Amino acid sequence: MEDLYNNEIILTAKEEKVLKMLAAGMKSTEIAEVLNLSLPAIKWYRQRLKAKFNAATTGEMLMKAVAQKIL
Repeated sequence: MEDLYNNEIILTAKEEKVLKMLAAGMKSTEIAEVLNLSLPAIKWYRQRLKAKFNAATTGEMLMKAVAQKIL
């Protein structure tokens, strides 16, 4: 969730891994295989990340992550 005091986006370790894998161009199925998670779990992480970054698309989320120096 966003920290209301400094607007910093706080990610869990798993969210950070998924975000970095998405930034590397990996598909959800590839991420699921590498992290040994189900495809629905990866889709859930993607939706959660988009919500945290207040982004409509994965591309927008990645751009915001770069702009905020998270990636």
